[in-house]
Formats: sequence, C-alpha cells, structure tokens
Amino acid sequence: MNQELDFMFLKYARVWIPDPEEVWKSAELLKDYKAADSVLHLQLEDGKDLEYKLDPKTKNLPHLRNPDILVGENDLTALSYLHEPAVLHNLKVRFIDSKLIYTYCGIVLVAINPYETLPIYGADIINAYSGQNMGDMDPHIFAVAEEAYKQMARDERNQSIIVSGESGAGKTVSAKYAMRYFATVSGSASEANVEEKVLASNPIMEAIGNAKTTRNDNSSRFGKYIEIGFDKRYHIIGANMRTYLLEKSRVVFQADDERNYHIFYQLCAASRFPELKALKLGSANDFHYTKQGRNPAIDGVDDAKEMSTTRQAFTLLGINESYQMGLFQVLAAILHLGNVEVKDRDADSSIIPPNNGHLLTFCELMGVTYQDMSHWLCHKKLKTTSETYIKPVPKLQAINARDALAKHIYAKLFNWIVDHVNKALHTTVKQHSFIGVLDIYGFETFEINSFEQFCINYANEKLQQQFNMHVFKLEQEEYMKEQIPWTLIDFYDNQPCINLIEAKMGVLDLLDEECKMPKGSDDSWAQKLYNTHLKTCALFEKPRMSNKAFIIQHFADKVEYQCEGFLEKNKDTVNEEQIRVLKASKKFDLLVELFQDEEKATSPTGAPTGKRTVLSVKPDKSRQGQASKEHKKTVGLQFRNSLQLLMETLNATTPHYVRCIKPNDYKHAFTFDPKRAVQQLRACGVLETIRISAAGFPSRWTYQEFFSRYRVLMKQKDVLPDKKLTCKNVLEKLVQDPDKYQFGKTKIFFRAGQVAYLEKLRADKLRAACIRIQKTIRCWLARKKYLRMKGAAVTVQRYVRGHQARCLAKFLRRTRAAVVVQKFQRMHVQRSRYRRMQAAALAVQCILRAYMARQRYKALVREHRAVIIQKTVRGWLARQWYKRTLAAVVRLQCCVRRMRARRELKKLKIEARSVEHFKKLNIGMENKIMQLQRRVDEQNKENRLISERLMGLESSHAAEGERLRAELSRLRSAEDDAKSNANRVTTLLEELARLRKELETTRSEKKVIEDWAETYRDEMEQMVAELKEQNGLLKSEKDDLNRLIQEQNLQMTEKMCKAIQEETQQLETDLNEERSRYQNLLTEHLRLEERYDDLKEEITLSMAVPKPGHRRTDSTHSSNESEYTYNSELAESEEGSRGGEDVTRGNLDMSLFLKLQKRVTELEQEKQSLQNELDRREEQFQRARARDDEQHKKARSAELEYESLKRQELESENKKLKHDLGEMRQSLSGSAGATSAAPGSPAYKVLLDQLNASCEELEVRKEEVLILRSQLVSQKEAMQHKQTMTEPVLYVEDVQKMRDAGEITQAYISLKDTNRSPQFLRRPLEVNELVNRLRSPNPDYHRLNEDGELWLVYEGLKETNRLLETQLQAQRRSHENEVEVLRGELQSIKEENNRQQQLLAQNLQLPPEARIEASLQHEITRLTNENLEMLNTDDPKKYREYRLNVLRRMIDLMEQLEKQDRTVRKLKKQLKVFAKKIGELEGGQVENVSPGQTVDEPIRPVNIPRREKDFQGMLEYKKEDELKLVKNLILELKPRGVAVNLIPGLPAYILFMCLRHADYVNDDQKVRTLLTSTINSIKKVLKKRGDDFETVSFWLSNTCRFLHCLKQYSGDEQFMKFNTTKQNDHCLSNFDLAEYRQVLSDLAIQIYQQLIKCMENILQPMIVSGMLEHETIQGVSGVKPTGLRKRTSSIADEGTYTLDSILRQLNSFHSIMCQHGTDPELIKQVVKQQFYIIGAVTLNNLLLRKDMCSWSKGMQIRYNVSQLEEWLRDKNLMNCGAKETLEPLIQAAQLLQVKKKTDEDAEAICSMCNALSTAQIVKVLNLYTPVNEFEERVAVTFIRTIQSRLRDRMESPQLLMDTKMIYPVTFPFNPSSLALETIQIPGSLNLTFLTRV
Repeated sequence: MNQELDFMFLKYARVWIPDPEEVWKSAELLKDYKAADSVLHLQLEDGKDLEYKLDPKTKNLPHLRNPDILVGENDLTALSYLHEPAVLHNLKVRFIDSKLIYTYCGIVLVAINPYETLPIYGADIINAYSGQNMGDMDPHIFAVAEEAYKQMARDERNQSIIVSGESGAGKTVSAKYAMRYFATVSGSASEANVEEKVLASNPIMEAIGNAKTTRNDNSSRFGKYIEIGFDKRYHIIGANMRTYLLEKSRVVFQADDERNYHIFYQLCAASRFPELKALKLGSANDFHYTKQGRNPAIDGVDDAKEMSTTRQAFTLLGINESYQMGLFQVLAAILHLGNVEVKDRDADSSIIPPNNGHLLTFCELMGVTYQDMSHWLCHKKLKTTSETYIKPVPKLQAINARDALAKHIYAKLFNWIVDHVNKALHTTVKQHSFIGVLDIYGFETFEINSFEQFCINYANEKLQQQFNMHVFKLEQEEYMKEQIPWTLIDFYDNQPCINLIEAKMGVLDLLDEECKMPKGSDDSWAQKLYNTHLKTCALFEKPRMSNKAFIIQHFADKVEYQCEGFLEKNKDTVNEEQIRVLKASKKFDLLVELFQDEEKATSPTGAPTGKRTVLSVKPDKSRQGQASKEHKKTVGLQFRNSLQLLMETLNATTPHYVRCIKPNDYKHAFTFDPKRAVQQLRACGVLETIRISAAGFPSRWTYQEFFSRYRVLMKQKDVLPDKKLTCKNVLEKLVQDPDKYQFGKTKIFFRAGQVAYLEKLRADKLRAACIRIQKTIRCWLARKKYLRMKGAAVTVQRYVRGHQARCLAKFLRRTRAAVVVQKFQRMHVQRSRYRRMQAAALAVQCILRAYMARQRYKALVREHRAVIIQKTVRGWLARQWYKRTLAAVVRLQCCVRRMRARRELKKLKIEARSVEHFKKLNIGMENKIMQLQRRVDEQNKENRLISERLMGLESSHAAEGERLRAELSRLRSAEDDAKSNANRVTTLLEELARLRKELETTRSEKKVIEDWAETYRDEMEQMVAELKEQNGLLKSEKDDLNRLIQEQNLQMTEKMCKAIQEETQQLETDLNEERSRYQNLLTEHLRLEERYDDLKEEITLSMAVPKPGHRRTDSTHSSNESEYTYNSELAESEEGSRGGEDVTRGNLDMSLFLKLQKRVTELEQEKQSLQNELDRREEQFQRARARDDEQHKKARSAELEYESLKRQELESENKKLKHDLGEMRQSLSGSAGATSAAPGSPAYKVLLDQLNASCEELEVRKEEVLILRSQLVSQKEAMQHKQTMTEPVLYVEDVQKMRDAGEITQAYISLKDTNRSPQFLRRPLEVNELVNRLRSPNPDYHRLNEDGELWLVYEGLKETNRLLETQLQAQRRSHENEVEVLRGELQSIKEENNRQQQLLAQNLQLPPEARIEASLQHEITRLTNENLEMLNTDDPKKYREYRLNVLRRMIDLMEQLEKQDRTVRKLKKQLKVFAKKIGELEGGQVENVSPGQTVDEPIRPVNIPRREKDFQGMLEYKKEDELKLVKNLILELKPRGVAVNLIPGLPAYILFMCLRHADYVNDDQKVRTLLTSTINSIKKVLKKRGDDFETVSFWLSNTCRFLHCLKQYSGDEQFMKFNTTKQNDHCLSNFDLAEYRQVLSDLAIQIYQQLIKCMENILQPMIVSGMLEHETIQGVSGVKPTGLRKRTSSIADEGTYTLDSILRQLNSFHSIMCQHGTDPELIKQVVKQQFYIIGAVTLNNLLLRKDMCSWSKGMQIRYNVSQLEEWLRDKNLMNCGAKETLEPLIQAAQLLQVKKKTDEDAEAICSMCNALSTAQIVKVLNLYTPVNEFEERVAVTFIRTIQSRLRDRMESPQLLMDTKMIYPVTFPFNPSSLALETIQIPGSLNLTFLTRV
C-alpha cells in the first residue's frame, strides 16, 4: 500500500472505475477509505450511488483522477497520475471540448482525425511554428516537423518522422502536411520545385495504391517511406520513395462494400474519352475485378475528374503521353483478363472457348498471340532433371493462374511507376542530409486475418521495438544529463514475439520451408507450427475450435490468423511460360520493359540509362543465378529484407513519432468513441510510453518553476537567495519519503502522484488563506454594517422625535383653527341655506305665475283660432250649399228650356215648309238675332261674374293647392265645366283634411326635429370640444414631427458627412492598398535583384580561373539599370565580366537566367502599370478633392482662349516653317550649279514636297479659320439679337456654359479633327444624293418621306436658311464695324507710335536714374487717360474690347517681366563670378607689384565680399573624382561618427550641392552619372550591411533628405512656397529630375522595408519572452507542469528577455532615428510598424499556446500593453496609430479576464471584441485553461452561443495575424530650413577635392 493513499482516498476524492460502455467512468468517494475496507462507497457523475468492491487478494484501488487544472494538458506526461483513464479523458476533453486534434505524449504526437477541414495548416501557421521550440507552442504536426528540421541542422544527423495508425486515421494527410512544412520552410534549391513534384506524386500513388475499404474510402494499401534530401544550406534538392507490401490480392478479389484500386474505376469512368476508346472499356460493373464489392461508387468522388488529375500528375512528373497510354493499356488488359472465362474439359483439364472476346482484347492490347496465351492459361510446364512435361490444369488452378498473372502484371506496373516517380524526384546535386517520412499501416486485427495482416503486424512489432528502445534511451539520457542515479526500468520487450516470427524455425522460416515442399499445403504448415511452438512459446496459441488457424500474442492484442492462403500468397507464383509470352510482345515496348531487368529499363522522360539510380526498396539481387528467378523469391522473405533495410535506416536517424487515431468508425466530425480510441492507443504504443514514463520520475520541474508555483507553501524564513537550496529544504518538509523525488542539476524529478499531492497541499493552503481572507472581510463588512445601522438608528430616532413634537404643535394650531373655521362655516351654511330657500320660493312663484299666464294665453289663442275656423267652415258650407243649389236650378232651367226648344223646333220645322212661314220667319229673324245677341252678351256677363267669383275663391284658397287652381281655370273656358267643378269641391275638402293631417304630422316632426337639433347641437358642441382637443394634440404631434424631422435632417446630415467620410476613407484605403501593392512589387523587385546578383557571383565563381592580373569587379547593377547611365569604370568592368560570361556560356544552363530576365521584365512592366494606376488614383483623389473649388472658378473668356489657341497654332506653324526653311537651305547648299534645282533633283523634290504640304496645310488652316470665325460670329450675334432667335435665353445660357466650361477649346480641336476626318468629307455626298433623288423624274416619295423625315428635313432647311441669312447679315454688319474699329485703332496706334518715339527721344536725353521714373510717369498718364476715355464711352462693346486689350497687355508685360527677372538673375550670377575672378586677378597683380610702387600709387577702397555671401551652395568636383566622392561619402562612411558629430543629413546635402553645380554648368552626363553612382552605392552598402539597424536608418534618413532637396529646389511652385528667397535662388535651372525623384522614392521604400526587416529580426526573439512568458507582475500567474517537451535536450534558450528589454530596444531604435534626423512622420510610421509586429507576434503565440490562455496571463498582457502605451506617451507618439495596432491583443487579454457564463456575458464579449475575428475569439475560449482550482473552464454551450451570435460577421476566416505585413509607407515633403551656403564640410570626410562655388 502506497503511503499517499491514506490522505488521497478521502471523502470527495475522484476516481476512475471500469465501465463496459465508456471504458472508464468518473466517480466520487462518499466517505474516507480505510485500510480494512473491502468496498468503496462512490457516487457517479449522474448522481447514482455505487459500491465498488475491491479485489480481496490484491486490494488494488481504482485510479485517482487528476485535478481539473491538469485536465486538457498539451502533454500527457504533464499529468500527475499517468494511467489509461487519465490519458483517455485528457484526449477526449481536448478533442471534444477544445477542438484540439493534436496532443503530445512524451516524444509521440497523438493526432486524432477530426473528419473535418480545419484552418490550422495555412502559411501563417507554418510561419508561426518556424523557429520555435517544440514545447513552446501547442502540439501540431508542424512542431514535429520543425523539431526534425532543427535537429537535422543542429546535430547534422538524418531524421525520420514515423507516421502510423489504422486505415482512415489520417496517416497520409499528416505525412503530406509534414512534407508541405519542409517545402515551405526550407524552400527549393533547384530551378524546378521538388516539393511540388513530391506533392504531385500523391495523386498517382493514391490512384494506383489506394482503395476503398469498409473503414476508409481512400485507404493506402501499401507502405511508403519518402526521403527528402537537403543540401548544405538545408534546401530541398530531391526526394526518393520506397514502398512496402502492396496488397496485390485486392486486384483480383474485394470484399463486400469495398473496391479495387482507384485507377481501374477512373479508367472505366473515362472510357468515353476519344483517346481511350481503343481500350474497349465500359462500366465498372462489366468487369469481374471491379464489381465484386457490389459498390463501385464513392460518395462525393468523381472518378472521371480524378482521372484528369492523375493524368496531369503523370505529365508534371515527366511521364509523356505515349507512356501514359501504355500504362492505361496494361491496366485495361488486366480488367479484360479478369473477364476471361475458363471452362472444364474434364476433371483434370480446362479450356478457354475459342474466340473469347475479352481474351482477344487482352492479346490485342498486350501485343501477344491469342493461341499462346489461351494455351498457357490452361496448361503448365513441369521440369525434371531430364525431361520437360506440359500438363493441363483443372479449372480452379487455371483461374488461380489467371489471377496470379493479373496480380504479377499489376505489381510490375506499380514498381515501374514508383521507379519513374523517383527518377523525376532525383537530383544530381550531392545530398548532405535527409528527413524521412514513413507512412505505414498500423496494427490491424479483423474477424478474418490472413497473410497481409500477419506482415503488417510483424512490421508494427519491429517498429514498436524500435520505439521502446528509443523511449528508453531518451529516458536514460535525461537521467544522466541531470546526474540522477539510473535505475533499470522494467518495460515490455517484444523481442520474443519478433523471434517467434523471424527467427530460425519461426513462423516465416517454416512458411518458406513449406513453400519449397512439393506437396506443401496450409494444413501441413499449420501442423508444423503447432508442433514447433505450441509448447515452447507462450506467445503462440492454438484456437480451440480450429486446426487451420493460430494465435499470436502481439504487443497490442491477441490476433487469430487463418492459415488458408498463406502458402499461395507467400509463394506468389506465376506461370513462367505466361511471362515468356508477355516478354515476346513486339508491338508493346512498355510491356517488355516491365518484365526485363531494371538495369536495362528506359526512362519515359528520355534520360540516359547510365544515370539511373537503383532504388533501395528492391531486395538485393547481386547473387548469381537469381536474376532470372526473381519471381520465385517468397513474399515473406522480400518483406523481411525490405523491413530490415527500413529498420537500419530508422536506427541511423533520429526518429519522431506521430500516432494517428481514428475517433469513430462512422466518419462523424468530432465524435469520440472511447472503445475504439483505447484499442488504438494500446496498439500504437502510447500507453506503453505512459507506462515507461510512470515507472520512473514522470513529473519534472525546474527549480524556478517549482519555486514560482509552490511559493505559497513556504514561509518567509524558508526563502533563501539560492532557490535550489530553498526547494530542497521545502521538499524535505513537505514530502517525507525521499524516494518520491530526486534533485537534478536543473530540475526536480517527481514520481507519479507527487505533483497531485503538492497541488492538494497548495490548494489547501490557498483555500485556508481564502477562508481567512473571507473571515476577515466578512467581519469587517459586518462591523461596518453594524456601525452604519447604529448611526442610522440614532438618526432615525432623532428625526422621529422631532417629527412627533412638530406634529403636536401642528395639532394644537389646527384645533384652534378648526374652532374658528367651524364658527364661520356654520354661519355661512345657515346664511346660504336661507338664501337658497328665499331664492327657491321666488323662483317657484315666478314659474307658477308664468305657467298660469301661459295657460290663459293658450286658451285665448285656442278660442280665437276656433272662431276663425268656424267662420271659415261655415262660410265654406254656405257657399257650397249655394253652389249646389245654383247648379241644380241652372240644370233644371236648362232641361225645361231644352224641352221648350224642342217643341218650338217641331213647330218651326212644320212652318218652314210653307213660303209664308219662311217669310214670316225671315221678318222676325232679325229680332230674334238681336235677342240672341243680347242673350249671349248677358250670358257672357254672367260668365264673367262667375269667373270673377271663382277668381276670388282661388285667391282665398290659394293655399289649397295648385291642382284646385288648375281646375278653376278650366271652368272659365266653358259653362259645361261648372258641373265638374262642383264635383271637385268634395275632392278639395278631402285634400284639405289630408293637408291638415299633414300639418299636424309636420308639427310633430318639427318638434322632433327641434329636439334632435338641440341634441345635435349638444353633440356638435361636444364634438367641437373634442376636435379642439384633437387639434391641440395634432399641434403637439406636428411639433413633435417637426422636431423629429429636424432630428432626421441632422441625422441625414450626419449620415451624409459619415458617408462622405467613409468614401474618403475608402479612397484612402484604396490608395494605401495601391501603395502597398506597389511597395510589395518593389520588394519582389529587390529580391530578384539580389537573386540575380547572387547567381551572377555564383556563375563568376564557377567559371574558369581568371588569368593573372585579372581583377574581378563586383556587379553593382540593378534590374532596372536601363533607366540609368553608369560611369565609365563600372561600365568597363561590366563589359569585362560580360565578356567572361560569353566565353563559358555554352557550358552553362541559361534557362534560369532567361526565366529571371523574363520575370524581371514582367515585374518592371507590372511596376510601371501599377505606378500609372497609382498616379491615376492620386489624380482622381486630388480631382475629387478639388472639384468643389473648381466649380466656383470661371474659365477664361472665349476670345482669350481663341487668341491663345491661334497663337499656339501660329507658333507651331512658325517652327514648322523655320524647319522647312532650314531643310530647303541645306538641300540647296548641298549641291552646286544650275542642276541643283533642276526638276528631279533632291533639292527640287524637297522643295516641291514642302510646297505641296504648305498648300494643303494652308487650305486646312483657311477652312479652320472660316469655321471658327462663323462660329464666333454666330455666338456674338446670338448674344446681340436675342429677339430674333427661336430660343434666345437658352442659346445665351449654352454659350455662357461653353465659355465657363472651357468647351470652346475643345470645339476648336474637334472642328479641326472633323474637318480632316473622312466622314466630314463624305457628308456632302450624302446631301447630293438626297438632292438627286428629289430631282429625279419619278421620285419615290414614300422612300424619301419615310416616317415624315422629308418634311422635317424641309422645315429644318428653311430654318437653317433663315438662320444663315440672319447670320450673314449680322456678319456683314459686324465686319463693317470691325473694319471701322480697326481703322480707328490703326490711327490711334500710329499716333501712339509717334508719341512713343518722341518719349523715347526725350528719355534718351535724360540720365539713367530719371529714365525709369519718366517712363513710369508716362505709362501712368497714358493708362489714366485711356481709363477716363473708356469710362466716358457709352458703348459696352468697346469697353469690353478695351478690357480684353488691357488684359492681353498685362499678360504680355508679366511675361516680359519674368523673362527680364530670369535674365537679371542669370546676369547677376555671371557678374558675381566674373567679379570674383577679376578680384583674384587683381589680387595676383597686387602681389606682383613692388613695395615702392605700392607706396607711390594711391590706394583706392576695395569692396571685400564676405565669404558666406560669395558661397552659392554648390560644390564643384572633377569627373575623375566621382568614384572617390562616392567611396568616401557613401561606401566607407561610418554612420555613428556622422550622426554624433555632424549635422543630420550631411551626406545628402553634400551630394545635392554637387548635383547643383552639375546642373549649373548644364552637364547632363555628370548629373546622370552622379545620381546613378549614388543610388547604386547606397544599394551596395545596404546589401553589405543590411542587418545593421544603424546603417539602414542612417541611409534611410539621408535618402529621404536627398529626395526632399530635389523637391525643394526643383522650381515647382508647390515645393517653392516653403522656401526663403535665398533658397528659391538656389533652385535647379537646367534639368527636370522628376523621374529621378521617383527612382529615389522607390529606393527609400526599399530601405524602409529593409529597416523594418532588420528591426523585426532584432525584436522577434524578445517579443514572446517579454510580452508573454516573463512575469512582469511577480506572483500573479502560477506555473503549471510542462511535461516531457520542456526537455534539456531541446535547443537551449539564447537568453531571457523581459518587457524592459523590449522597451530598451525601442528606445534604442527611436534615439538612433532621431540622431540621424529621420523625418518625424517617418518615425511615426516605423513605430506603428514596430507595435504591429509586437501585437501580431504576441497574439499569434497566444492563439497557439494553451498554457498562456489564463486569467492571470491576461492581466500580465494588459500590464505590458499599458507599459508600451506609457512609452508612446513619453515619446509624444500617441497619435501615430501605434496604439490601434495593439487593439486585437488588448481585446484578447480582456477576453481572458471577463466573465464567461451567461448570455449577457456573450453579448458583452461580442460587442467588446470587434477587432478579433470569430475564429480568434472561439480559439481563445477553447484554449482558456484555469491555472488555479478557483477558476472555471469555459462551457461548450457558451462557445456555441458566441459562434451563433457572431455568425453574421463578414470577416476573413484566417486565424493568425499576418506578421509579414508591412504598412505602405509615405514620405511627406519636409523642407529644410538649413541654408546651403552655410554648410561646412568637415575634414574627417576626406573630401578636400571638392571646391566650394
């Protein structure tokens, strides 16, 4: 029983117990364990209680669980308890929770296949791991590759990376990434990138060697070992591949749901291609060899597309099309061979039916005869000592022979392809070292295991043995290095298992022996195995239920092998006669090549056979007699030999192990199956590594780490200056058993479990301290709370008592006041009551009396109305009675009279019959007529009376209705209507009654309406009130809306401003991107330059030895040397070197030079295009910025533009005429005599050509003048005659716009072009054609007038004619006016000329001082008079012309003034030079005069000029001194002395002063050579001392100062405005050096980038140590166990850097740049780049180091960042943008410290971390690791919440920041205030040959 069990198995301790489902399950002790207990009381994580029974014999307790702070460690050896459940749980936590697929286990890298593409293999990750120690970063395949690469370079020893694992575990991918790392880090030393070829071989090898299995869709069915060769500089130069144990049986057989090799299915999928139709292939289901798995397709894989990829890879590796078609031909023949059907002839023989289609195709493709192949497929040859027999074989043997032939052909083809892949990867350069990558199958066990599994497990046994020995060796070296006593560690040695397999009389030996037996079989071999090993070897067992199988106990597990097929597969026999038939093929060269000896094979790339390298993968064939019997060598023997070679290779290298784990069998992403994982961990040796480590001292701490971690367990008196002694003393007190630890030289070694014990003590101590702190704080808080409560109680009492007293006084006052109030209130109530009663009585009386009066009044009115009604009714009744009576009387009268009349009529008729009666009748007729007439009159009167009465009735009853009046009117017309009128009276009475009823109804309705009106009025009033209220609300809403509109306007304004700002920022960003792209091209250009120079030097060195006396000159050329002119000496040396090159050019491979030259040309073109694009972008940016200002400016007037254009044309014509005249003079003067100008002579031809050209040009000019004049005249007329135009206002506006926009110039140019264009010349032809059509006798008007165009044309012509007539008249008038004006001007000019002549004659008589004053006075007088005259004039046109003339005159005067100023300055300079020379001459003459003469001659005063004034800021040197100038001032100049003692930028000033003199003397050759020499010399210095920060900073400062000087003194107005008058006098006068300014700017960019690289190289080693690893705040972060990766065998640290080291280095950088006079803006850009590098490197390492992601480390980072910000404040650099570059790092530190639990925390994190990408945030949260038990891990659900909230972010998926990114640099113009004439040249520069001018 271990000592620690007494206190480790206590209550709440956590243990691991076995579980059938999860393998191991966590549980917690419910009570303490005692030694006598046989049961442990546990509680599972799901809350269930469990009694765990202990073994009564062993009393073995369950495994203890590690503390939570150790869970998820990078290295499994860092765990305190090293056992299987701890390893499994640690891998599961890292894989599932943290999404980390790599974990260290000592020297092994465990890689779990995530079945998902992860962004952790990019170039940024490679750069992050490059150069790092293996334990410094998180586990990764790149870390293993980097360790192998570093050890190869450091120890000069070959390395190996052994990648193993099950099928589908990711072995091939891991090996591929390792090779990619080597290719990226080391690069390629040859022209063709070998790494690309190695990677390109993968598709080929996968096609011919990979297949689909039940476990993996792309399973490698062979092992391979790739040796990547390196030269002395550790660049990749080549590679070589070895292959092991190809699974040939898969060619002829596949299990269910499996496939054959991919290449067969690719061929079938591509069978429709034209070039493959000759192979006669079809679907994969048509062939026996490809359809046995019954699943020929793979989900997501396009076999046709994969076929294209395979063919491209073949082409890239140099296998040409003919060989490719040959390969496909062989593969297709194998498929057809599998379909050959064999039938039984009898029991012992078989036959192939004649004309078998597939066999015919096979023979056709292989080029062999059908008869031979069909014969030997069914027969075999038996040889004896004396005779040879041909024996037929049965059907089964024939089919086996056919399958054996197919397998043999495929194996030969596979070896041939591997052989030629190696040829493509072979190099002639000598290999210095190599790194091997072994991708081999892991331990395999299936339900049915055969020969292939036996060989695979045999190979894994050998590898496991090598692995165990290596681990044991490393442990021993570690112990010896730390001087710890070495005790032998017992570990599992699998040598007995290996002996069982390969020793004499072993499994393989017996198998080979049985293969040699004539009647050997699998059963007899199994019996031999049983007899030999069953009783003698414990590792060999026999299954109970089988006699044809055996069991071997391997290191990983027991495996049962089926003996069936072992002999056949081991012999791998093939009929020799079949091979001879194939070798006899004459049509197929590739087939013959496959089966001949490898030494005679030819290369498909055409390489000579003599240079072919024999692969080491093949077994040794040097023994005689075995070359022809190679196929008889057993597979087991071949595999054993190749495995032995592999082990020898691995033992000669330093191995690195990668174990790939398959997490589940369903290929689900990030799904962990514990059973499968444990099975693979046991099989791959990881647990054996754990066991070996746990057997010794697995936990190792440095003394500093132990002291930092467990300082809390020490007392103050225990802390000694010697930390080693302190740790020893403390450990002796804490751990009583000295065997539990050992003290080494630099480390303390602990046994398993001791770290957990120390962690428990530390946690208990911290917990006790926390309890004490909590107790003290709670006591303090309680006492503070008590004191606050006591003070509050006293205060409350005081206030309550005061309140009560005030309430009593208030009550007394209120009581008194209540009595008084009651008195007055009661009196008021009684008085009010009396008044109310009095008022009520009066009101009642008033109302009653009023009511009675109203009743009386209503009764009177009622009686009165009744009387009126009675009167009316009675009158109406009387009238009605009278009418009826009258009518009756009248009717009676009428009846009586009618009767009498009838009687009289009869009498008359009788009397009429007699004459006498007729006469009597006639006599009395007149009387009767008279009577009748009277009676009629009376009747009329009566009728009239009746009518009047009726009229009266109508007037009295008008209200009765319109109908009654109509009926009464009809009664007036005739008497017969009276009766009808009488009848209608009743109707009218009824109508009257109805009307009365309607009246009553109307009254009731009126009352109702009145009531409704009152109600409506009330409602309206209420509605009005509501509307008023709503109106008020609407007014308030209106005010709110107005306010909202104003706010929106403000917001819109802000948005517009923001949008403008964003657009501006976008433009600036685009500009910066263009600058960055341009500067990157410059960097690439510089790199190619350096590469070109290096290659040139290498070629020079590789050339023949130079002759004695020959001096080799280093090339100083750059790739853009065509831009400059070099000095003569450099050119001569260059010509010499070129001549040397030409001598040996034939012996060199110039392809690289041609490619480099082509690349340089392309880069120059791209550089020029980018420069143009940059200029265009800058112009657009400037144009956009100045667009608003230009809109407010007015262009010149049309007349001035026309005059300027005319003047330019005349000047060009003048120049042309002068040129023509010169040619004419030369041609005429060149020949003599009269024949010189004869027709046909050269002079005559030149004169005639020039005359014709002049005539043509004159005609063109005339046309242009006419067009311009008509246009200008039309514009003037349009402005003068506004009313005559159709649209006058618009026309004037258009003209004005044309003037403002400067379009007249464009119109003039376009008119010139239009006049000369062929379209303009063809236009009259079209008009003529139209006229001819109109004049034709039968015009087609429909054609002419299509769509009414003819009418439009006619109207347009009329308008045009009217306009032309108007313009012609106006032109005539203006012409006459202009003639008059010109005559007047001519007269005035004559008068002015006379006055000027008189004035000139007068001025010539005056003294010189008075001439200027007189001329000025005269000019003033003249201008005044002209102004007065023009002001008095009334003609605006004259005034405008006057103003134009004045403006022209002013411009001319200004030009003349400038010319005179330049002439005066030039003359002054010459005068000073001449004066100086004259003074020197006079001085020399004075020296020659004798003393006597000096005394006699009078001394005249001499003006002695001051030296400073004489010096013009120029330095003169001779041309032969240029090299000396460059050498002393640039090449040999020490920056330190110049920076300390002299003014900043002195070399730049000196060079510019020399350049000024060259410009002054107008020597262009001198200017070119000086600038070119300067640029090349600076490049040479930087190339030689480019790693010295001081040198680079010095020349960056001087280059920028030289560039600023070129700008400041260039004469450009934009740069001259900062100058003084004296500095403007020093401007360059003869040369424009704008192009050289661009070249110098490019050079400055290159120097700046060199400075950044130099600075980065200095800062890079400091950043991680100073910003992350060093504890700036001591004691905040605790050190956790680091595991085996922090080994003493790793590369030793170069030094410990702190934050102070970084700050000191930054101070050094800043002080150096300030001393060199670097521009402040440039210093800001450098500091910004420095801080970006610091932030990016720190953040990248934080994202790749799990041990750095903790709360305490976040505090350290924030403190370090605050120190950097303080440094910026001290240097006044806070506004340079450096702080913003640290924002991602700051946010990452904040992310480590914030709370990470709730959704509110997630929202806060998402809003806070806006500078971090989603991948970075999730990575930090996954890596977050608690250092103490009081911290908690981040829950997986919380990380999912963060990811869901950040899903909509648009950002780059890149995880790491780009540490190589350089911000684009700009060089703002910084003029110097230093006067050139004040600069003194110190003697230390050795520039005495320079002369000051």
